Amino acid sequence: MRMGRRGFLAGVAGGTTLATAGTIGAAAATRDRGRGQRRGGSRGGDATFTWLGTAGWRVDIGERTVLVDPFLSRYSTGLFDGTFDERTPLTVDQAAVDAHVGSPETVLVTHSHWDHLNDVPYIAASTGARVFGTLTTHHLARALGVPSAQLGPVQGGEVLEFGDYTVEVVSSLHSRNANNSIAFPGVHALPLSSPPTVVADLTEGNTLTFQLNVKDGPSVFFMGASDFVARNLAGLSPDVAMIAVPSSGSTHDYARRLVEALDEPPTVVPVHWDHFERELSNPPVPDPVTRDRLDALVAAIRETAPGTRVLLPEYLTPYTF
Repeated sequence: MRMGRRGFLAGVAGGTTLATAGTIGAAAATRDRGRGQRRGGSRGGDATFTWLGTAGWRVDIGERTVLVDPFLSRYSTGLFDGTFDERTPLTVDQAAVDAHVGSPETVLVTHSHWDHLNDVPYIAASTGARVFGTLTTHHLARALGVPSAQLGPVQGGEVLEFGDYTVEVVSSLHSRNANNSIAFPGVHALPLSSPPTVVADLTEGNTLTFQLNVKDGPSVFFMGASDFVARNLAGLSPDVAMIAVPSSGSTHDYARRLVEALDEPPTVVPVHWDHFERELSNPPVPDPVTRDRLDALVAAIRETAPGTRVLLPEYLTPYTF
């Protein structure tokens, strides 16, 4: 299969972290600062947010750790050079995962593509973390050996209580490529007869977004793909929004509609724009196509919400908001 990666996988963006000319303020100037004023007015200084690349995050709330879409194995499928092989074996770089995930108690999975789910079964097995995702995520993880006691299937509408934080689950949509298609669509409504072994086995299986609300701290919205249902975002009003960079123009008026649906968040952090088949190395630099989409996203945010700050994160760098 020879296809350009931009024409294949919606939601993928290439490169590493860059402070573009359109960024509102430099990345370094925005670290360790935040507003946290829309839900109680506290900074929540003991909560840190660390970008793991792609749409992945490590959130440390005191001594408690939450992961969102952690993908650290970053092996080659040929996606970024136009030689994508959907039969690429699923591989876990255990050393890379162990080095960066800490001791999580909760793992949130937006959807089941390999660049979101690949490392989660290993993390669950090695740390005992509880995994929350769609029914498809549930069945794929079960087939990969995760005990049902560690899996919490959700579908949107749930508000999960964890004491120091809550998680609101929002039904969402996966991004589409230029042909208005989705890579590896499919839902697993029933248990699998055999475990997945290659990247094509990890189907999208519906998509979620999550809002993590830190007690006496910020509310932070996490996306894993660049589409959404505007009506489902009503009332979230996050302090920080981790927004996926679109991989095509298939979603109408994406940035304006999204920023307005989220009530113009004080801070926006673009995600899912790095080359996730290369090692985590700063400073990340996007490929030309992704750079254009990233700059266009930032420009649209500035036009829609001039008071919103845009932070382009660096790998493995803790931020507070």
